[in-house]
Amino acid sequence: MIKIRSFTYLILFFVSLPLFSQESQHVVSLIDTEVKAKSLQFKERVNFDKAQTFFRESNWDSTLVYSMKEMSNSKNIELIDYCHYFRGISFQEKKLLDESKKEFGKISQSFRFLFKVKMKLGEIALDQKEFKKALKYFQQVEKASKIASHDMKKSTVIHNIGLCYLHLEKFDKAEKYLFESVKLQEIQKDTLMIISSYMDIANLYYTQYKDAQAIPYFQKAYFLSKKANSFNLKKTAAMNMAVVEENRKNLSLALAYRKEYEIWKDSLNDQNKVWAIADLEKKFAIKQKQKEVDVLAAENKAKIAERNGFILSSVLLFVLFGTGVYFYRQKIKSSKIILAQKNELDQLNATKDKLFSIVSHDLRSSVNALKTSNGKLMENLENKNFTELDVLLHNNSTIANGAYNLLDNLLNWALLQTKQAYFYQESLHLASIVQHVEYNYKPLMLNKNLHYKNNVSATDYVFADMDSLKIMIRNLLDNAIKFSKENGTISIYTRPSSEDFCFLVIEDTGSGMNDSTKEELLKDTVLLSKKKDDEAIGTGLGMQLCKSLIRKNGGKLDIESEENVGTKIIIALQKFKNHG
Repeated sequence: MIKIRSFTYLILFFVSLPLFSQESQHVVSLIDTEVKAKSLQFKERVNFDKAQTFFRESNWDSTLVYSMKEMSNSKNIELIDYCHYFRGISFQEKKLLDESKKEFGKISQSFRFLFKVKMKLGEIALDQKEFKKALKYFQQVEKASKIASHDMKKSTVIHNIGLCYLHLEKFDKAEKYLFESVKLQEIQKDTLMIISSYMDIANLYYTQYKDAQAIPYFQKAYFLSKKANSFNLKKTAAMNMAVVEENRKNLSLALAYRKEYEIWKDSLNDQNKVWAIADLEKKFAIKQKQKEVDVLAAENKAKIAERNGFILSSVLLFVLFGTGVYFYRQKIKSSKIILAQKNELDQLNATKDKLFSIVSHDLRSSVNALKTSNGKLMENLENKNFTELDVLLHNNSTIANGAYNLLDNLLNWALLQTKQAYFYQESLHLASIVQHVEYNYKPLMLNKNLHYKNNVSATDYVFADMDSLKIMIRNLLDNAIKFSKENGTISIYTRPSSEDFCFLVIEDTGSGMNDSTKEELLKDTVLLSKKKDDEAIGTGLGMQLCKSLIRKNGGKLDIESEENVGTKIIIALQKFKNHG
């Protein structure tokens, strides 16, 4: 934000972080390539392989665990340097800057990416407002003969030097470096970096009360931010323009910019609220399961005490034998209940990290239904109405599964629509992928007494993205289970392939559909649909997601269905022709 003489303060953009680089989101870094090579070179170092894998996946907690294990057992200086680097980055991402500095400080001078370490130390110093120290690190990086060989952009280094001079109020030097960085960024067409640089240049002039030179750069940053995909930049640029117009006494235009600022601010807040609500939902579900486990544990303790009392007080052999058999059966029954609860809790823990996405009407309805059902659950627990408790527990499980599927589909749909989803097509063994997906759905089919057949050809290889292929199969298999009646049959098999495509068929003997419904499902539309079956109402997002992912993989979708007979979903996937 720009500096107003009496009541506003100066905001300077620290732009060395990857967030401001469009290129860095698409190019594999040199250090990623190097650690992969080191992992292959030292295959026996299992902990190092896990540490570098979690590091490249941005799983910072696991990176810290396995890098520490590797350092405690290794004497290889090169691998230890990489582990210190992994830990420095992990602590920096977790905002533990002092710990990050300690790790970077332990890296030897022979480390190949030493100047990248100095760049990180400069970033930390800048973040901690130690501007002279930050300047020293950035100048050392600038003197490197080939910045690109250290996996860094020269424009970023130059910009950060200018930013340090600006904080130190050495305006002539700051101006020189900031303009030099803008020239490089314009060549690279790095829009986000250019916007932040324009704001820093504007602040440079505004700090010196050179309004005539500052305002054009605020305007450039504002108009360019319209094309950027960053709420924070849009918000800051709009506020800058509001303050500029207030200084010009153009209050009506200043008000318009402030309203725009509020819009971007609300958008940013809504985005943060989504994550907060998803986290609350996750904690709520875990807490409910933990309560159930605690109740069962308390009941088991009471039963054990009761059994011991009977054994101690029994005198006759017949009584001892009878009570022994009785409590033996009770113990088996209790163990089965505990095991079932443990399996449910394990399944919840396996999926809890995926519970995030936008809040919708369907999700709020599910949570409200779960809340009401839990109230009834507590009442029946006090009355020891175990029959009703069983019904309510199954009802809770159904609601939770529906909410989770909706969240997962919403997440993947949002990532797909905003083009943030990772997508990489490769050769995939179709039968292995199907087996991996079907494993999670076999318990659902058993609960519904559904017969399942898998006749996918073991010779078919397709050219597709693995994650999106799993999402397609999962959603279509979920629909087949949902619309199948008890004792029905679900089959997954491949038809004879053509020269270019493999044909995967998911068939069920469920309720089927008429021709109009089938045509509606096959339309290329972004609108969601509603199903006629009141007991299986959904948003239709799963099918829309499947169609989008099939198109993205270069495939085709077809449906064969007849009411009260069943449905066949046929996915045509590109064949991988070069498989040896």
